[in-house]
Amino acid sequence: MKSTIITIGDEILIGQILDTNSRYISQSLNRLGVVVAERTSIGDNAEQIVSTLDRALAATDIVIITGGLGPTKDDITKHTLARYFDSELVYNEQVAEFVRELLGRRGIAFNDLNRGQAMVPACCTVLHNAHGTAPGMWFERDGKVVVSLPGVPFEMVHLMEDAVEPMLSEHFDLKAIVHRTMITSGIAESILAERIAAWEDALPKVLHLAYLPAPNVVRLRLSAYEVDGESVAQMIDEQFERLRAIIPEAVVGFEGATVEQLLHNIFISNNKTLSVAESCTGGNLAAKFTAMAGASQYFHAGVVSYSNEAKIDILGVNADDIARYGAVSESVAIQMAEGVRRVGQSDYAISTTGIAGPGGGSAAKPVGTVWIGIATPKGSFAVMKNCGTDRQQVIDRATAYAIKLLYDNL
Repeated sequence: MKSTIITIGDEILIGQILDTNSRYISQSLNRLGVVVAERTSIGDNAEQIVSTLDRALAATDIVIITGGLGPTKDDITKHTLARYFDSELVYNEQVAEFVRELLGRRGIAFNDLNRGQAMVPACCTVLHNAHGTAPGMWFERDGKVVVSLPGVPFEMVHLMEDAVEPMLSEHFDLKAIVHRTMITSGIAESILAERIAAWEDALPKVLHLAYLPAPNVVRLRLSAYEVDGESVAQMIDEQFERLRAIIPEAVVGFEGATVEQLLHNIFISNNKTLSVAESCTGGNLAAKFTAMAGASQYFHAGVVSYSNEAKIDILGVNADDIARYGAVSESVAIQMAEGVRRVGQSDYAISTTGIAGPGGGSAAKPVGTVWIGIATPKGSFAVMKNCGTDRQQVIDRATAYAIKLLYDNL
């Protein structure tokens, strides 16, 4: 069973808002066992809506549309759908009463524009929107289904959960879609692919492997479509156990597992503490840890020592070493880590000092050069990494390298 997701709105096309609806609907449909064949965004244009619908219904069985259902003149989805399905708009008293009551609770007058929200195509099944003024609409033609939902994300989510998912499950005989993801770290994508090539070649035909790289992480996703869910899930587990034996040092965990989560668990279970000193990563490293509930049990301090003066005055970095070696150096990275370990009175510490760009680089130290320092009860050291050329890329990669470096040494 295949589907198309269409998001409508000029605001999406000009980049004014981010389309989060498609992501949620994709996840929802996959849970049901519906394959998402295409996701597309179009403007508030009747001809474009019609042509996109024609193409979607020719190729897929289910079309989910969001957006263009507001009370103002630029929201044309409902009118276009009525014409598309050779129907007329009729007044729905239940929708009108709910909208009147909802607006009354908010102290908003029920005017002609709001009354227009109760006009729906006569041929559709109205889906009650308990959280907004625009109802959802369910259309059927030649065994295929078109669903139109509001573009407001939380309204769309509730309608998917409360109405669309149960109705699709009842309307279609759906099989399972199974995805499972192994998280690896410390091996570049190309090297990883080379190491697991024989395993990949031997995968059962029903399983599809995808490589999903991120800074210092490669996610390996195995997927199977329209299958018996229980038996295939077991098959995937068996395949990942074989893979774990090939790359045991690289496996972080599954699904949403992260290296910082592993460190988080290590610190808590061993009653150890951590502090971080950052220059080029600007607090990103500390944020990775403090975003996790329970970080207060082990995270003592984070210092963003962006200037040389802060490195000297707060962390105790030797001014002569900065003058001699530069702020981006092995010596300074080690002293930053040792300084924040002392200031934070912690067992372990991480530091970052580098050139995030776009300026500030040189032939000897180009943009992307980052020194990462680690201070432990047994001693301190630093490692230099080249983290790319784009500023955000440098910050993200340096953060990931720093976390993995500490994890490897624990």
